[in-house]
Amino acid sequence: MENLRRRRPVFHSEADLQHSFARVLWELAPEVESRLEVPQRRSGKTEYLDLLCIGPKARTCIEFKYFTRRWNGVTGVPAEAYALRAHAATDLARLHFVRDIARLERFCSQTEQNGLALMLTNEPALWTPPGPGHRPTRDHEFRIHAGVELAGTRLWANGTYEPNTCILEAAYRLTWDAYSEQGGSGGEFRYLAVFVGPAASGAAFG
Repeated sequence: MENLRRRRPVFHSEADLQHSFARVLWELAPEVESRLEVPQRRSGKTEYLDLLCIGPKARTCIEFKYFTRRWNGVTGVPAEAYALRAHAATDLARLHFVRDIARLERFCSQTEQNGLALMLTNEPALWTPPGPGHRPTRDHEFRIHAGVELAGTRLWANGTYEPNTCILEAAYRLTWDAYSEQGGSGGEFRYLAVFVGPAASGAAFG
């Protein structure tokens, strides 16, 4: 992420983030092969993985989320103009990120395969704990702010909408890290990285 931020402090889209991440990975570790949008077939169902990294000793499955609020500016080398649009539904951003973790647990069930769920955002509501007196919302059990531990069965709206229920096999303590500071409203970017499987206790990519 340090190498990535030096070259690309902001991205135009989630696809832009995926491509740039894969390029930096190749530069840092040319022995690691990377594949975008790889089908994962389980029990007759096909799901698509954002990025598969194939190392000499292990494989790492990566899922990306790039959730933005409105921000306009010029940054990067070479300098580029960015006009980020606002994604208003922070509750769905949390839901989809937790789903990514659950998906990675399924993808990484085989040996010598681990996973990484990565969220990059300039929306402070995602990393900031709710204030005192905050009423529980439908995504209460899907909160991903700093210090939260995600584990077990996560119910959407107290279980009143079963299709959004997520079951996690392991426990994940969440920590946000600084990515880049561009100034102005919406100019602070942070990322959340959650390691799944063997990567939880060691380095990814084998």
